[in-house]
Amino acid sequence: MNSKKEALKILKESYVGTMATVRQNKPHTRYMTFFNDEFTLYTATSKQTEKVDELNANPHTHILIGYEGKGMGDEYLEIEGTVSISDDESIKEKVWNKHMKPWFSGPEDPNLVILKISPDAMRLMNKKGEEPKEITL
Repeated sequence: MNSKKEALKILKESYVGTMATVRQNKPHTRYMTFFNDEFTLYTATSKQTEKVDELNANPHTHILIGYEGKGMGDEYLEIEGTVSISDDESIKEKVWNKHMKPWFSGPEDPNLVILKISPDAMRLMNKKGEEPKEITL
């Protein structure tokens, strides 16, 4: 399997990863739930969160996704990306699922926004002791 297919497999099978933003010139990381369309990632949040303020000031992010915690050989992706914040109804409908109910009334909730992460660089990491592999986007 080539690196691009392996990366897409990780994105398809992994939902939770870390997302870093910049707060007062320092990294700030939190766990997020991601959905993908090929290499573009989406995650839901409230427009009233610190991360939205941080991304408005600096739209760059760094994401780690795919590590399963089984051991040192777990493959995962490092993704550098640029984030756009969307309240587009069609994207909210596409990303919406029942697990968001504790935070939002539905896809029409005015506080719900979708963070769209367009990757600038991606690396496949920890492939059985191999060197990191750049994924050509």
